[in-house]
Amino acid sequence: MKENLIRGLSGVMYISILVVSIFSSEFAFTTLFLLFGLICLRELQRLLHLKSYLGYFLLIGLFYIFSYARWSPYATILLLLITIFVNLFLVKDLMVVHKIPLFEKKKYVIIIFYLIASLIFLTLIPSYTGDFIPEMVIGIFSLIWINDTFAYLVGKNFGKNKLFERISPKKTIEGFLGGLIFTAIAGYLVFFFTGLLNLYAWIGMGIIMSIFGTLGDLIQSKFKRQAGVKDSGRLMPGHGGLFDRLDSIIFASPFIYAYLQLLNYVS
Repeated sequence: MKENLIRGLSGVMYISILVVSIFSSEFAFTTLFLLFGLICLRELQRLLHLKSYLGYFLLIGLFYIFSYARWSPYATILLLLITIFVNLFLVKDLMVVHKIPLFEKKKYVIIIFYLIASLIFLTLIPSYTGDFIPEMVIGIFSLIWINDTFAYLVGKNFGKNKLFERISPKKTIEGFLGGLIFTAIAGYLVFFFTGLLNLYAWIGMGIIMSIFGTLGDLIQSKFKRQAGVKDSGRLMPGHGGLFDRLDSIIFASPFIYAYLQLLNYVS
């Protein structure tokens, strides 16, 4: 009972800070995720057995260039393409390689594109049209929370077939499908309450979020398994580290940003 209370209170605090920053201003939202990024980077470096300050300088510098200064749309697209390629490569490693290669030269590829660039695209999502739209990022976070919640509930009550047992023994195919279906349904609710985009765009967003959010969670679980730890950190009581809380949305964000840019282009 006490553990559930602590878990609930830390979750409420996290959501409250997030919502307040989103509706305060674009600067507050971006700065919050810069701070979140510093914490997640510390936790990721722990998983990678890497002790270095270079990653922190890279995170701050790249955030300034792409999230604050919006240096060049062409550079942003190039960064997006490389980030998607690296993330898809990690999906390939998840599926077919027993251990994700973590040689010294590849650790910074993971840090820059898997974490830092993905966080940058998360900060760019609410302003993908040029104007900051806080309801957009609230809608996207709602989708990821719905996916996590219903994947857990359906998996716990109806799950029989393991999704990826050697990486995450508790995840089931039934849970994944439950999260996917309810997240697609939630896309309708987000459309109804925000009036942004159109119904089919939000359903598509829900499907993308569910698939790539689940993959992001599995990839982070593989990092933790290779590092021999249960959680990435201890910042959030009952939840583990901040990276544990954000792994799904971080991994999915470049794919969501690409999807939104495609919708913006064809419209």
